[in-house]
Amino acid sequence: MEKRWIRKPTPDTEQIRHLADVLRVNEAIIALLCQRRVCTFEEARAYFRPDLSQLPDPLLMRDMDRAVDRLVRALHLGERVLVFGDYDVDGTTSVALVYSYLRQYFGPERIDYYIPDRYKEGYGVSEAGIDFASDFGYQLIIALDCGVKAVEKIAYANQRGVDFIICDHHLPGAELPQAVAVLDPKRPDCQYPHKELSGCGVGFKLMQAFTQHQGLPEEVLYELLDLVAVSIAADIVPITGENRTLAYHGLRLLNDSSHPQRPGLDALRELAGIQNAELNISSLVFGFAPRINAAGRMGDAKRSVAMLLADTTAEAVSTAGVVDKTNQERRGFDTSITKEALEMIEQDDLLRSARTTVLFKQDWHKGVVGIVASRCLDKYYRPTIILTESNGKATGSARSVVGFDVHQAIEECADLLDQFGGHMYAAGLTLPLENVPAFREKFERIVASRIQPEQLIPPVEIDWTLRLSDITLGFFNLLRQMEPFGPGNPNPVFQSEQVYAAPDSARIVGNSHLKLALTQDGRHTIDAIGFGLGDYYTRIRQGQPFSVCYTIEMNEFRGVRNLQLRVKDIRWE
Repeated sequence: MEKRWIRKPTPDTEQIRHLADVLRVNEAIIALLCQRRVCTFEEARAYFRPDLSQLPDPLLMRDMDRAVDRLVRALHLGERVLVFGDYDVDGTTSVALVYSYLRQYFGPERIDYYIPDRYKEGYGVSEAGIDFASDFGYQLIIALDCGVKAVEKIAYANQRGVDFIICDHHLPGAELPQAVAVLDPKRPDCQYPHKELSGCGVGFKLMQAFTQHQGLPEEVLYELLDLVAVSIAADIVPITGENRTLAYHGLRLLNDSSHPQRPGLDALRELAGIQNAELNISSLVFGFAPRINAAGRMGDAKRSVAMLLADTTAEAVSTAGVVDKTNQERRGFDTSITKEALEMIEQDDLLRSARTTVLFKQDWHKGVVGIVASRCLDKYYRPTIILTESNGKATGSARSVVGFDVHQAIEECADLLDQFGGHMYAAGLTLPLENVPAFREKFERIVASRIQPEQLIPPVEIDWTLRLSDITLGFFNLLRQMEPFGPGNPNPVFQSEQVYAAPDSARIVGNSHLKLALTQDGRHTIDAIGFGLGDYYTRIRQGQPFSVCYTIEMNEFRGVRNLQLRVKDIRWE
C-alpha cells in the first residue's frame, strides 16, 4: 500500500543549539525533544526522569471529594463494596488494582469484584450486576472503565438502594448519571489537567485520593503501577504528561529483577516468550494485552482478574494457562473471520470503491469484531465498522484512520442506533438489525463528505534525517532514555537518503519480509529488515539508490546483539 511520508516541522535552530549546549547531547536528540515540546532544561529533566511526586492532586478531578467521602463512609460504616469493571484489559486491570488495594482496608469479606458477561449483559453497567449487588448486600459499587453514559442503569441502582462511584474516561453524553460521584476527566466541567487517563488511571487517582485522605503511605499504592502501565499500553492512550510518568514507573516495576513480580504478569511473560527481555510498551501491547483480552472476548473475563490477583506462582500459572488457551481459540476466530471479511470487500465493487468499510454477518464471533476491524483497516485504510448479531441486535466495533473522528461520525447516525460510545479512533455500537443497510448508507455518506483524500493514505511521520554513520550505540542509548514510546511520544522515525543495499545482502525471509544491509557512500553498513516489504526486493537488487524511513532497534540473535533498522517504507526519488 502506498504511504504518505510526512516530515515533522523542523524546530528552531537557535533553540536546538541552546538546549544542546545545556544538555550536552547530540543535536538530533535535541530536535526530537523540541518536537515533543520539551524545550527547556527543566522540561528535559522532567521528561527524562518522570517523578511521582509531581503527579497532579487527585482532588482537582470533579467529584473526587464526593467519591472519597462516600468511600470513607463505607469503610467506617462497615458497608460492603463491589468493584465493577469492563471486560477488556483496561477494565480488568482497573478491577485488579482497586480491589487488591481496598481489600487491605475493607477485608476480603466486605469487598468483591464483578465483571459483566459480554454476551448476556453487554458492555458497561448492567441490571444483572446491580441486582447482584442489591441481592447480596453491597451498598456501594465502584464502576471502572464504564458508566459515564449509564443514565438509566444508575437510576435503576438508585431505586434498588445501591450507590455508585463512576470512574470512566470515555466521552460523556449530554446527561450525566445521577451517581454519588462521576469521575471522568473528559467531563466538560472537569478542570483536571490530564484528560487522557486510562480507565485504570482514573481508578488509580481515586485510590490516590483515598490514600491521602486516610494518611496512608503512597508507596504501597505505587506497587500497583505495573497494572496501570499495562492498561495505558493496551488502551492506546497518549503516553504524555501523567500517563508517561505512570507508565515509566510501572515499567520500572516490571523490569526490576530485584523486586517481587506479580505472579500473574510473570506467568504471562513466560507464555509470551519474553521472560528474558526487557519489557516496553510494545511488548505489553503484543505480549500481554491479547491474552488478558481473550478471556473477555471468548468467555469469562473474571479469569483475567483472577490471574492478575493470583498470590502464588502455581495459581498464576494455572490461570494464565487457561487464559492463553482462550487466546489461541480467539486467534482461530480472528484469522477465519478476517479472511471472510476481506473476501467480502474484494468481491464487491461498491465496497472496494467506498470511503468506508461497514460489514455485517450474523454468525461472526462478537468477541473478535474489534480485532477484525483493525485487520481490515490495515488492508483497506479507511474508517471501518464490523458488525455481528447478538441478542437480536447488530453490534460491533469501529476503527478509524489518523485524523478522522469515527465516534463523531457514528454520533451523527444516532437516530439509527440503540447505543454507542468510545473514542476518536475506536468505538462500539448497537443497532436494530433492520437498520444496518440504512446505517451503512448514512455512515458512508457522512464520512465521504468529510474525509480528505490524503487521510485515506497511511501516513509515515518522519522526525529527522540521519546519515547511516550517525547511528551508533551511543546514539541508540540516548534514544532509549526517551522511552516509554507510544502514542504522543512515538518511537522516532528517521529518514536516510541515497542509500543502497550492500552487495548480495538483500533477500526475502519469512512471509514476504525484506532483509538486507544498508550502506551509504560505500562506507558505513547496518542491518535492516522491512516486514511485508518483499515486493521491493527486485528493484533493490537493481542497485538503484533509494530513500528509506525506519526506527532503530537492538536485535539479538543466538546471543549476539547488534543495531538494526526496522524499515517502514522505501521510496525511489
